[in-house]
Amino acid sequence: MAEADAPHIDESALSEAVRFTSDLIRIDTTNRGGGDGVERPAAEYVAALLAEVGVEPLLLEKAPGRTNVVARVPGTDPAAPALLVHGHLDVVPADPAEWAIHPFSGEIRDGVVWGRGAVDMKDSDAMVLAVVRAWARAGVRPRRDIVLAFTADEEDTAQFGSGFLAASRPELFDGCTEAIGESGAFTFHPGDGRRIYPLAAGERGTAWLRLTARGRAGHGSKINHANAVTRVAAAVTRIGEHTWPVRLSPTVRAALTELAAIYGVPLPDLDTADPARLADAVDGLLARLGPAAALVAPTVRNSANPTMLSAGYKVNVIPGSATAQVDGRVLPGGEEEFAATLDRLTGPEVDWEHVHHEIPLQAPVDAPAYAVMRDALLHFDPGAHVVPYCMSGGTDAKQFSRLGIAGYGFMPLRLPEGFDYQAMFHGVDERVPVDALHFGTRVLDRALRAL
Repeated sequence: MAEADAPHIDESALSEAVRFTSDLIRIDTTNRGGGDGVERPAAEYVAALLAEVGVEPLLLEKAPGRTNVVARVPGTDPAAPALLVHGHLDVVPADPAEWAIHPFSGEIRDGVVWGRGAVDMKDSDAMVLAVVRAWARAGVRPRRDIVLAFTADEEDTAQFGSGFLAASRPELFDGCTEAIGESGAFTFHPGDGRRIYPLAAGERGTAWLRLTARGRAGHGSKINHANAVTRVAAAVTRIGEHTWPVRLSPTVRAALTELAAIYGVPLPDLDTADPARLADAVDGLLARLGPAAALVAPTVRNSANPTMLSAGYKVNVIPGSATAQVDGRVLPGGEEEFAATLDRLTGPEVDWEHVHHEIPLQAPVDAPAYAVMRDALLHFDPGAHVVPYCMSGGTDAKQFSRLGIAGYGFMPLRLPEGFDYQAMFHGVDERVPVDALHFGTRVLDRALRAL
C-alpha cells in the first residue's frame, strides 16, 4: 500500500533513514549544559546531505561549534503559509560503561539501531532528511514552503539553538504558521491489544528553580535555630510532598474525552468548579483507563520535583547559606498558581528564583493540521487510535512559538509491543527498530505532502 501511494519513498529512501540515523549517532554531540557542547560536525553532515540534492542550507552559530542548520524547501503555492519542521542535533550524556552496546556506535543489530539519540532525536532528523532527499530525486514538491531547522542546544536552555534562531534570524521563518517537532506519534501499547498514537498538541512550561536559605553560621556542636541547611531541607520536603490541584488544559481535556470513548468509560463532570470534586473525577477516570492513563497523568497538574542540594564545606561547621534546585513544570494557565504555591511552600526564610523559565504551549486539536497528521497515521495503521497529548516536558517548539508558530509533536514511529519508548529518552541502551524508521518515513512523507 505504502509503496503504491508514494513510489518516491522507495528502498533507497527507507535505507537512507536508517543509515542517517546510524551516522548521526556516531557523531558525538553530547550537550553537558552550561555551554559545553559541539554540534558542528553533525550540522555539517546534515548540510552536506541537503546540498547534495539541491536544498541550500545555512549554517548559523551563536558560539563556535554550536551550529544550527536552516533550509527552505519551496512549495508550489507561494501564497500558502509555510510549515516549520524542526529537530535537534544535540544529545544528553551517556556513560559507555552502563550500556550493552557503545552509545556512540550507531550499531545496527537484529533490526535495531542502537545509540544515544536513537529516539531523542537523531532518528527524526534522519527521517526528515530521507523524505526531503526522496522528494528532490523524484521532483516532488509540497504545496507550501517547508522550512527545515536542525538545532543545537535543545537539551539545555536552547540559547545556542532555537532561542538564538528565533531571536536573531526570525526572517528565516517568515510565513510559518505551524510546526512539527519531536515527541509525538509513537505507538503506545496499553497491554490490551490496542495501539494508541499520542499526537502532541501542548507542552507544560519549564520552571527550573534555585532555592536559597540564609541562616547563622556557627560551630556544629552548638544549638542553632537559624540553620540554613534545616531551612532549605524543610522547604524541599514541603515542595516534594505537596499535592497540586488538578488543572485541565484544553489538550488534556480532549485527551481524557477521547480515551474515555476508546475504553467505553463514562466521562465524569470535568466542568465542576469544586477543586476537590474535579480531582476525584479526574483521578477516578485515570484509574479506569489502566495503563493508558500514563499518557495523561503527568499533565493534569503542575509539578515541582526537588533534584539538587548544596550546602557547607565541613561536617562541624554550620554554613550561613544552603541551596536546592527544583524542576518545576507548569500547565497552560497555571503560572500564577505555581508562583503563589512556591511562595507559600518555601516560606519567609527561603527565597526562590528561576534558573530557567519557559512558557507552556497549546496548539488546537480541532485544526486541519491535526486532522492531516492523524489521518496519515491511521492510513498506515488503520486499526489504531490517535489521541491528543500534552507533553510533560518541553521542546524547541517553545522558542518558535514566540514567532507565532503553533507547534505539534509529530515524529511517527510504529513500535512493537513491549518497547518502552518513554524509557528510551535519556535512558541507558537507547535504541530504535529499523521497521519503526521505515514506518515513520512513510507517514512523514504523506503528512508533509498533505499539510
